[in-house]
Amino acid sequence: MSNIHTILTHPGSAHKDEFLACSILLALYPVPVVRREPTAEDLADENICVVDVGHEHAPARQNFDHHQLPKDHPPTCSISLILKHLGIYEDARTFCEWLEVAEWFDTRGPSSTARWLGVKDTVVSRLYSPIDGTLLRRFALAERLQEGDPIWAVMRMIGEDLLGWIKGMRHQLNFIAAHAEFWELPTDSGPLHVLFMPRTDPMPAEPSQGLARFIESRGMGSSVAGLIYPDRRGGGYGLSRFDDDARLDFTRIASYNDVHFTHARGFIAKTSATDLGQLKKLMLGAWVPQ
Repeated sequence: MSNIHTILTHPGSAHKDEFLACSILLALYPVPVVRREPTAEDLADENICVVDVGHEHAPARQNFDHHQLPKDHPPTCSISLILKHLGIYEDARTFCEWLEVAEWFDTRGPSSTARWLGVKDTVVSRLYSPIDGTLLRRFALAERLQEGDPIWAVMRMIGEDLLGWIKGMRHQLNFIAAHAEFWELPTDSGPLHVLFMPRTDPMPAEPSQGLARFIESRGMGSSVAGLIYPDRRGGGYGLSRFDDDARLDFTRIASYNDVHFTHARGFIAKTSATDLGQLKKLMLGAWVPQ
């Protein structure tokens, strides 16, 4: 795809699907985006990405439309097809909770999506954002967008951030898997399960990022109660609840000499302690007897 010179999508009203699909492609290929119906020549040209139009899904020729799929096909939109082509669809579904909703919304409509989510139809309209509205309206008004156009620049930034998030989260989860430990600490009312992330050199910019996703990916979401991770503002550690587990109340350890911060609601604490034995003691001290 290194010779891509145009991204082509349909004219008329614009939707999040083709907007985001084109944004992802712009992050890879900063070329003009043209909004018109494709010709047979466009569909045959491997150097033109045809998105959300053309009634053809042919990745080898860079054609990514989903409208020809049968009505009972699992919700699949143009974003889905492009992410699959890039080999990151499964990670995107894992790290971008909004993606499955976007697939449903684009292929099933707002009412069916609301029912699938288990909410009233009116809830969907309440989620409207003027940011979405302006970007889509301005995108719809354009016949051609290219470098120098504000909407083109914003789309490219969105695509870059989206791809960066997916790839960054995969890197972070792999990093956590290589360093983190699950601890099982004994209490009178059963084991206290904690995920411990040690300090590393270099240390991630956000040491706690991805810990919850890692726990869920290992099937430990129902058992882990707490997290211990490097404090990015100091040389110690942060202690926190996992999934706001009320079995831990960090105000119970506020009087410890090496604990310099506890939130009044008890869901987080900061300590200068680095000794593993002391960190375990602090977690056990925050445990609420059951």
